[in-house]
Amino acid sequence: MSKTVGYARVSTREQNLDRQIAALREYVSDDMIVTDKSSGKDLNRAGYQSLKVGIGKLVKGDTLYIKSIDRLSRNKEDAKRELKYFTDSGVRVKILDVPTTMMEIPEGQEWVLDMLNNILVEVLSSIAQNERETIRKRQAEGVAVMPIDEKTGKRKSKRTGRVVGRPCVNYPENWKEVYTTWKAGTITAVKAMEELKLKKNSFYKLVHQYEE
Repeated sequence: MSKTVGYARVSTREQNLDRQIAALREYVSDDMIVTDKSSGKDLNRAGYQSLKVGIGKLVKGDTLYIKSIDRLSRNKEDAKRELKYFTDSGVRVKILDVPTTMMEIPEGQEWVLDMLNNILVEVLSSIAQNERETIRKRQAEGVAVMPIDEKTGKRKSKRTGRVVGRPCVNYPENWKEVYTTWKAGTITAVKAMEELKLKKNSFYKLVHQYEE
């Protein structure tokens, strides 16, 4: 027999679950509401894990109600993976804040549910990608305003004074001679790396810099 379960989560013990539980009660009985007071960054929560293992594990045909997608995880990538885990297991996930997931699916038209879940996963993927790009942009903007270290020519942190980024690779003393011989086709790239005592990545990085 299939079961209907609700899941509610807040990040700290000081926060209140009442609002989420009140919303879930419209669809789930009190004794079937699982709760956690734990950070959304951690997936190893006692209540949440009880939905995936043990006697309370949700299986094909079961339904899980949550107030919003970030109750699964605050991280969009994790939330996407968790949603996919349940849908791949045949568990219907209904999100109160996403009306399309609450639709009643006529028997024999389960493809509609698959379509809705796929759309939701794609939306989450796009949100996660946008968040990653925003973070990278902010990091780049932060680095751009850092002062330049006179010794290394690289940016350094105002707070710690440490140089940001990987250490610079210096040109070996015999660089010009070996580079010229290699470009002339007299020796192979492998031989050039041996003579310069450079790894492949460092060699081609210096080639790129030198030729620019």
